[in-house]
Amino acid sequence: MSHEPLPSPEVVDARGLRCPLPVIRLAAVARDRSPGDVLTVWSTDPAARHDVPAWARMRGHVVVENAVLDDVVVETAGDARPAPDDAGPPRAAAQESTTSVPDGGTTWAITVRLGG
Repeated sequence: MSHEPLPSPEVVDARGLRCPLPVIRLAAVARDRSPGDVLTVWSTDPAARHDVPAWARMRGHVVVENAVLDDVVVETAGDARPAPDDAGPPRAAAQESTTSVPDGGTTWAITVRLGG
């Protein structure tokens, strides 16, 4: 049996979302992907550690990794929407580097290889 390296997974960022939204976001992205594609969901909801593997089993997918992220780099481009007239100037673009999410919780990375 050959062990080919996993392709770089696409990240579904569901940090800050509560059950069932991490699974719903992952399922929405998976709908447009092919068997063999690899997706990683980032979640701060502890329930996702159980919900994502259960969803994967029910859909014929395989969880290939379930890990805690030690260092997460978050880059934001600011809010590109125009500000209302009375809201002042639009917000400037920002870049942020952090080791945790705003609520200080743990981020889990659950990687799934899509099946057929």
